[in-house]
Formats: sequence, structure tokens, C-alpha cells
Amino acid sequence: MPIEHYIDHDRRLVLTRGCGVLTDEDVFGYQHEVWSRPEVAGYDELVDMSEVEQIALPSVGRVRTLARLSASMDPTSPSSKLAIVAPDDLAFGLGRVYEAYREGNDQSTRLVGVFRSLADALTFLGL
Repeated sequence: MPIEHYIDHDRRLVLTRGCGVLTDEDVFGYQHEVWSRPEVAGYDELVDMSEVEQIALPSVGRVRTLARLSASMDPTSPSSKLAIVAPDDLAFGLGRVYEAYREGNDQSTRLVGVFRSLADALTFLGL
């Protein structure tokens, strides 16, 4: 499975790990499967892309579509944080594009950070 996740209800945190080849279907499927659940509304999220070998998206425009979809699924409150760990240059660049699209969306209630290391991501999340 290219995307695995674990929901830590005690910490109000969704831990997500990508591996292998990550496709458009994987990313959008994960977004719908996890973030349509009412019990995770307002949870923080840690997405670790360290083990992703290839990102197979049909176009960079899909990042904008994903950011728009994600923002539309945000609860109106409380705000939450999303930390993306992306040591690879492509994953880091796509993460920063996603971050910019989320910041520019009026529906977004999440603060997004993209980091090269897990330690920096955990600091951002306050863990």
C-alpha cells in the first residue's frame, strides 16, 4: 500500500507514511478516506514522504486541485497543522506548492509546513 496511516486519538494526530510509487489515485483516495471521517476533524497530521521513490501525478495542476479539495474538507474550527516530511527535492517542491495553494485558499483552516527532517516536522507540530 503506497499510503499507510494511523490515527492517534490521544494526541489528536493522523500519522501518514508514503512509500514506493505514489499515484494521483493514492493521494486523492487517502484524502477522501481519512479526512471525510468526522472523528478526525481538527486533528493535526504528519505526512512522511521519506520512503516515496516516485511521485506519479498527471500534472502539477493536480496539486492545486488537491489543495482545493483538502481546504474544502477542513472544519471551520479548530485550526490544525499539517507537517510534511519531504527529504527528496521533488517531494519537497510539490509540498511547498501545496502549502502555497492551501495558504491562498479562504476555506483552509490548516497551517502547512514542509520540512526536510522528521525532527523539524515534529517541532512544528509541538511534539
